[in-house]
Amino acid sequence: MFALSSSKIDVLVVGGGPAGATAARFLALNGARVRLLDRSVFPRNKPCGGGISARVLKRFPYLVSCLDRISTHYLSRLHLEGPDGDSTIVESDEPAALMIRRVEFDALLLSLAVDAGVDVISGADVVQAAAHDNRVSLLARDGRTYSAPVVIAADGVHSVVARRLGLNPGWPAASVALDMMEETPRAQLRDVDPSTLWVAYGFNPGAPSALRDGTTRAHEGYAYIFPKRDHVNIGVGYVLSHYRAAVDRAPYELQQELVGRLRRRGIVEGSSVRQNFTPFIIPVGGPLRRPGRGRVLLAGDAGGFVNGVTAEGIYYAMVTGELAGRAVAERPAATSGMAEAYMRACDHEIGAELRDSVLIQRYLFADRRRISRIVAGAPQERVVTRLILDLATGRRPYKKVRRRILVRMPAVAARFVWERWRQRR
Repeated sequence: MFALSSSKIDVLVVGGGPAGATAARFLALNGARVRLLDRSVFPRNKPCGGGISARVLKRFPYLVSCLDRISTHYLSRLHLEGPDGDSTIVESDEPAALMIRRVEFDALLLSLAVDAGVDVISGADVVQAAAHDNRVSLLARDGRTYSAPVVIAADGVHSVVARRLGLNPGWPAASVALDMMEETPRAQLRDVDPSTLWVAYGFNPGAPSALRDGTTRAHEGYAYIFPKRDHVNIGVGYVLSHYRAAVDRAPYELQQELVGRLRRRGIVEGSSVRQNFTPFIIPVGGPLRRPGRGRVLLAGDAGGFVNGVTAEGIYYAMVTGELAGRAVAERPAATSGMAEAYMRACDHEIGAELRDSVLIQRYLFADRRRISRIVAGAPQERVVTRLILDLATGRRPYKKVRRRILVRMPAVAARFVWERWRQRR
């Protein structure tokens, strides 16, 4: 526990998104003096699909009583589609996904941090960071300086803190995805079935379906429709290295083509709205090997905590935010071992899940026939489908789901062992 013996700040949190707000709230509730810096003024829009697996409500039960302050939409039905047009419907007996708007959800989480006693400074655009023997100092673009014994950097995929302190020199193009989406009111663009989450893997931006080299590889990307209560998010994304090498359309051209195809198929009505369109980058290559060092911890996208298959980041941002806060709270007088404790905690709760997601992503995109088999086999593999839904709803933790799936599918288990061995060579 922190002792409130002075007016000094114990922890600086950089970034007010789900990771930063969750970390700051946890620390403040545990007695720390926390100052949160964000370059924006909330509420602010954030490009994101806005989908969270419903297990977030079991992992963070305090959300249940406050989500009625914002617009939410729960889904239990998934339309899954492969690169060659094959599709299937997967249904859960309880909500498996929570749809939110980031402009509302992030403001809600930040308000909970403020209620806990966090001091929020908006308009603080951090451009420099330096680590000293007993403090970390930050410089904002407007010349203001801030310092504290500990910094939690939750400042996104392009984390300035991570770059300036040498924790992440930059993501390779094969480890990030270019996501291109719009969030548009239903009066202008709407999905015909708002009860269904629509996802297509290996989405092909043009004909023929094979890549330019004639291989059976799938396009390393996805397309999606995320229904909201009063809006719809529609988007398409590709691993950045693949986009540069194999896709010859500008981002908004891809978006217009996707919406046009969906309209011709009777899946959506209306037209794309250019001003609602925002491309953004997501880390999908797995977490950094060391998302912390000394007095600095990286949470959320800053540490690469995003699922490589679903591109979901909000849940993992909140988990790593809390784990970072816990690691700091357990060492209020000294930072020795703080980063190591944080890394162990992240690895214990979500490490295997995120590592496996990267292996699955690479395995599926290597041959589009694999995606087709997964799509076609979902109705027959009811036990496996049930296990995955149990994970999404929070009924089972990932480790138990993983163990049972690998027992049922020894070929997949063997593939995982092989891929892990190749990575470690």
